[in-house]
Amino acid sequence: MSGRKASGGGAGAGGSAGSGGTGDAVGRDEGRGGLGELPLGWAWATLDDVADVAGGVTKDSKRQADSTYPDVPYLRVANVQREHLDLEQLAVIRVKPEQAERYRLQPGDVLMTEGGDRDKLGRGWVWEGQIHGCIHQNHVFRARIRSSAVAPTLLARYVNSLARPWLEANATQSVNLASISISKIKQLPVPVPPSAEQLRILAALEGRLARLDVSAKQLNSVLADLDRLAAAVLDGVATGTLLGSGANPPTNVLVESVAEVSGGIQKQGRRRPQDNPYPFLRVANVGRGELDLTDVHQIELFGDEIERYRLSKGDLLVVEGNGSPDQIGRAALWEGQIEDCVHQNHLIRVRVGDQLDPAYLELVWNSPTMGRRLRDVAISSTGLYTLSTRKVKNLCVPLVPLVQQRALVTGARQSLSALNRARQAAVSGLSDIAALRRALLQEAFIGKLVSQNPDDEPAEELLKRIRIEREAAEAERKAARRTAHAGQGKEGQPQRGIKAKQRKASSTSRSTQPPPPHRDAPALDGEQTALPLEFSS
Repeated sequence: MSGRKASGGGAGAGGSAGSGGTGDAVGRDEGRGGLGELPLGWAWATLDDVADVAGGVTKDSKRQADSTYPDVPYLRVANVQREHLDLEQLAVIRVKPEQAERYRLQPGDVLMTEGGDRDKLGRGWVWEGQIHGCIHQNHVFRARIRSSAVAPTLLARYVNSLARPWLEANATQSVNLASISISKIKQLPVPVPPSAEQLRILAALEGRLARLDVSAKQLNSVLADLDRLAAAVLDGVATGTLLGSGANPPTNVLVESVAEVSGGIQKQGRRRPQDNPYPFLRVANVGRGELDLTDVHQIELFGDEIERYRLSKGDLLVVEGNGSPDQIGRAALWEGQIEDCVHQNHLIRVRVGDQLDPAYLELVWNSPTMGRRLRDVAISSTGLYTLSTRKVKNLCVPLVPLVQQRALVTGARQSLSALNRARQAAVSGLSDIAALRRALLQEAFIGKLVSQNPDDEPAEELLKRIRIEREAAEAERKAARRTAHAGQGKEGQPQRGIKAKQRKASSTSRSTQPPPPHRDAPALDGEQTALPLEFSS
């Protein structure tokens, strides 16, 4: 690869390409994904230089009730994932026919999400015409490539990888949310290789990425198998079968007969930590069989509340509600990690008596057997899943003698430890694959994945042609508008004059007509007068 600098790129109708084309954000290396200088024959451009970028349709709730408008399939943010499209659940929308035509997607369109959660910012993939007549919502941008300036797949790969720092830096940020405007995303700096080199890059890149995807799929399959094995271990504890056929079968007892169940503290304005703050566990801190204590909030307590709400080692913390039925009632054991810690009202505390081993209860509680029981009691008439202290008290749990409980805990921990080691290896493998993907994409977009050919037409030449075509098209549009306006003026003036003359003539005609005769006035010659009619009773 030559050490010479790449061309700065041309200026498009919507903004200039190359150095300075999109202002300081483009001129800085960090604004260009840290790519630095491009190889010979490449050029920097803005997204607007290489693609027509447009937003989608806004849903009109009133129009959805009007059956005169046809149902049109349309893509939402949920359909547009990173480097793939999820079309299993596709919504429909009622729009005017001209809107359906305006927003209709075409094969080769690159789709990008406006934002939402931070991981959604700019994610997307290439539309391949999977569904005829499909349009897209206003929170999804589409980039339609101009004159084959860049291969759609190559652009999509870039936006989903090296462009992400630029997107995050130029998005409107709030707590855990980010969004980017269409005017801003048009300024996204894009490295443009020569057209012939783009084909070579795609051939090399897609083959390598495909092999990495196969490996990642295999590792994800391993993780799914490990999850099933872990669930089987937990069920072995709940059913007592983990110890073999000689173990005593469990009996089902009510939770309230073997444990104390209580709620937590509701977060209110007066609870803002000031004079008497204490550490405070939330739903976010409680996972399934584990606690995340990296972000523990504080809450103000009054009087002797700490004595009533203080967590003790061995307490089981149960999540009261969750939008996902698989997560309802997930629980983790408190080991006394933080002194004088309390919990919020959306966590239910289960404090075991002398018939239960806390570790045994945690394993049983997170088993598929208990998960089904929790879902059965948690579902409401509205379809939402939520628990209460009353529901938890009336729940049945399997009970075996304490000696057997401890043997089950020991056996389960050994099995789960081995499964966790295998899981860590699989997760590490996925992390390595992700690093290899990033390195491959980095190599691709700095011109090191394939060799450069000096005979390739430089990207700058193609960008110049696109710029000239856009300028010519814009000039034609302006000329057409001027002609239309001029035509309206020439044709409209005589018409207005004729109408004015007609109004004047009508007014003059009305003013010269004789007034109607009075009843007492004599009739003119030839004029017929109306005579009063007499009616006899």
